[in-house]
Amino acid sequence: MFGFLPSTITKLKPKVMKHLAEKITLLLFVFVITSSAATAQNSTSIKDEMKTYLIERHVPGAGNLKPEELKSISQGSCTVLKEMGDDIQWIHSYVTGDKIFCVYRAKNEELIREHGKKGGFPVNEIIEIKTTISPKTAE
Repeated sequence: MFGFLPSTITKLKPKVMKHLAEKITLLLFVFVITSSAATAQNSTSIKDEMKTYLIERHVPGAGNLKPEELKSISQGSCTVLKEMGDDIQWIHSYVTGDKIFCVYRAKNEELIREHGKKGGFPVNEIIEIKTTISPKTAE
C-alpha cells in the first residue's frame, strides 16, 4: 500500500522536505506535551487526595538520641511505610528535647495512627496542615 512512499519522498524538493520535517517535529512535540500533561494531571489528582499532617510524638529524651538510634527508628518507620503502600508518606521530622514532630502526607488520619501502632511509635496528636507560609509569602 505504501510502496510508493520512499521514491516519492526522494523526489521532493529540499524546501518541501524541511517543511514536512518541521510539521512532523511539531506534531511529535504536541504529542509529548499532551502525554506529559495527562500524566501530570493523573499524578496531581492522586496527590490531591493526600493531606499533610503534623504528628506530635512524646519521646522522653528524644533530643539525646544518638545518630545510630535515630537511624534505627527511621529504618523501622520506613519498613512499616513500605508495607502500608502509597497512601502514606513520611516527609521529615524535627527532634526536640522530649518530642519528635513529624510531617507526613496521608489520605487520612487513620493511616497515621495505623503507622504508629504497627511501628510502635507514639501518636500523641495529629494536626492537619491546611497551608504553609514563609518569608516568600510576604513578597
